[in-house]
Amino acid sequence: MNTENLKKSYDNDSITSLKGADRVRKRPSVIFGSDGLDGCEHSIFEIISNSIDEAREGYGRVIEISRHRDCSVTVKDHGRGCPVDYNPTEKKYNWELVFCELYAGGKFQNNSEESYSFSLGLNGLGLCSTQYSSEFMDVDIYRDGCHYMLRFEKGENIGGLIKEPCRSVGTGSIIHWRPDREVFTDIDVPLSYYLDALKKQAIVNDGLRFELYDEETDETYSFCYENGIQDYIWEISEGQRLTDPYTLRYETKGRDREDKPDYKLKFQIAFCFSNELSKIEYYHNSSFLEYGGSPDKAVKSAFMWAIEMYLKNAGLYKKDEKKITFTDIEDSLILISSSFSTITSYENQTKKSITNKFIQDAMTDYLKKQLPVYFIENKMEADKLAAQVMVNKRSRETAEKTRVSIKKKLTGSIDINNRVEKFVNCRTKDLNRREIYIVEGDSAMGSCKLGRDAEFQAIMPVRGKILNCLKADYDKIFNSDIITDLLRVLGCGVEIHTKHNHDLNSFDLSQLRWSKIIICTDADVDGFQIRALILTMLYRLVPTLIEAKKVFIAESPLYEINAGKKTFFAYTEKEKADITAKIPGKFTIQRSKGLGENEPDMMWLTTMNPETRRLIQVVPDDAADTQSMFEILLGDNLKGRKEFIERHGHKYIDFSEIV
Repeated sequence: MNTENLKKSYDNDSITSLKGADRVRKRPSVIFGSDGLDGCEHSIFEIISNSIDEAREGYGRVIEISRHRDCSVTVKDHGRGCPVDYNPTEKKYNWELVFCELYAGGKFQNNSEESYSFSLGLNGLGLCSTQYSSEFMDVDIYRDGCHYMLRFEKGENIGGLIKEPCRSVGTGSIIHWRPDREVFTDIDVPLSYYLDALKKQAIVNDGLRFELYDEETDETYSFCYENGIQDYIWEISEGQRLTDPYTLRYETKGRDREDKPDYKLKFQIAFCFSNELSKIEYYHNSSFLEYGGSPDKAVKSAFMWAIEMYLKNAGLYKKDEKKITFTDIEDSLILISSSFSTITSYENQTKKSITNKFIQDAMTDYLKKQLPVYFIENKMEADKLAAQVMVNKRSRETAEKTRVSIKKKLTGSIDINNRVEKFVNCRTKDLNRREIYIVEGDSAMGSCKLGRDAEFQAIMPVRGKILNCLKADYDKIFNSDIITDLLRVLGCGVEIHTKHNHDLNSFDLSQLRWSKIIICTDADVDGFQIRALILTMLYRLVPTLIEAKKVFIAESPLYEINAGKKTFFAYTEKEKADITAKIPGKFTIQRSKGLGENEPDMMWLTTMNPETRRLIQVVPDDAADTQSMFEILLGDNLKGRKEFIERHGHKYIDFSEIV
């Protein structure tokens, strides 16, 4: 080992520390969780949260936010205004402590009887970190009869503190800043972030109004819930409630460990049950807990225990039936939890989860006492939710059986040892050339098999009219050999989008074995119906194939026109008229036979030869209209179908065939 080189590369002079603004500017993800858009959003919320803390203390009930075109932000509140003048205890100006020192602020004594008992910001990081990570920050503070002004650029103060007398009797702060592109990879925070974040804050801060002005659209938005989570849960469950919302409130004191101090905790939980909607949201000290933590564990434990006891006591389990899981409750639970504590253990500075043991234990114990009381006092509603939980449980178990069954049926390659009945493969492995013809019946398969180019064209017969996949449930659909065989031949899996069957969603377009999927049926009423049923199956189980323009319809000629040694094919009545008008002599017109009766040469010429065939590409130009028509014609809407036929049925009748 070359000790000389080692000494030069790593000795006592090699250890350095980041100072001042560099502590944030060079490592923003340490404070904000990311140096991307998420981190930038979090930096903005740090400023808003300070205004919220003031409002929670009773100072100012309106917070104004402006989203500017240049990606800068303005936050204005009517709080007391941050102290920025000289601090004799610290022998520094307060603006230096608050804006330029990490871990400095007025919220460290929040567990005492002083201000900021329940605060979003406890660590003294947010305001300073956001200032350090800004391209510029202008601060206007009104308090003590004075107007204080500060300017920062890239973490450095410009011009010191400017102080002037102010006649205004109001107090508050206005902070205007732009996140720095040298710190964050993206600072173009979308309007949707502001709308979501401010609505969440309005939900858990009763009566606090947030006014958002978006300079880009010149729109103003307002958020206020006078009764907080109570109003919110009534709003989101409107028209989808199985039970009416119920609210629980509690305040207590406790500690996380014997050698730790007691702290105050208060929480409010509003919940109801639905057979349509599922939503669980946790907030702590106004901060939305994306991952929950302690409250989430408490809710899961208490609701599982209480509902399990109710089901057993009501005798709703069948003999030897498995117990419910929390998933069965969650599928129908709408619950909003808002808690506040004077000591909070966040998982990290981004505040997406809390870890306080006392909060978890206190919430669990309280819910275990109150939920049985709720069930007794609201017997009808308790019976409804119990029945719905059992429906969810049994649906989940059925879906699991279906998932296992389908996984077995849809896996495996199409080879000699795992053959799909009557499927005829092609030779080429080039996915850009491979085509699969889905044909109607065995006779059509015979003609297509003899008329095809075996190099790149494969054949899959559909035996009779397949299941209407819009009306059938997944259990019945996947018990159909025709459907599962076809899905195996396609090779790309299925797309399932229901809450109990999401594990079945195995779709992968890259696994599709074909460049074209061509539906080939007779040009008659039965053929059209079979075509519609195949399209319906694809629409419900693999809609991306339609969106990716992989699905085609092979047009079959309606008429064969013979004039001497020449043969013409007409695909429409108009084409028949145009062709016959150009033939000078005698000719004969014959209605085309079914595909199964065609000679191989004719099959190749009219339906399979890429040079002469006609393919209609299935393209859902308007997905909403496509879905509506499928559901009217093939779904359960009998009334809608009847009305559609009464209004439009005459367009589909061939009056020339009526004698």
